[in-house]
Amino acid sequence: MNRIIRITAALALTLGGATGALAAGASISGEVKKIDEGAGKITLKHGPAKSLGMEEPMTMVYRVKDPAMLKQVKVGDKVTFEAEEAASGYSVTKMEKWK
Repeated sequence: MNRIIRITAALALTLGGATGALAAGASISGEVKKIDEGAGKITLKHGPAKSLGMEEPMTMVYRVKDPAMLKQVKVGDKVTFEAEEAASGYSVTKMEKWK
């Protein structure tokens, strides 16, 4: 019985680590090029965004899910962000400044 519990715990820890690695891979590194608070949009120059199917670096305009994100950054800031594709285009769902 103890062996089964240990194996189950080890498996849970392994799978939990794999999930964390997948989430980390969804982050995209970029630089803020323009902010349009009125429209709720941000222009980001970024590297490959494999989570969005983009293999090449590019500069794109994104909508932001939460307009408060735009007040936390300025043009020239280096950021990491996560985005999703919707019917209306791409939206930034999470964004943090590089330290």
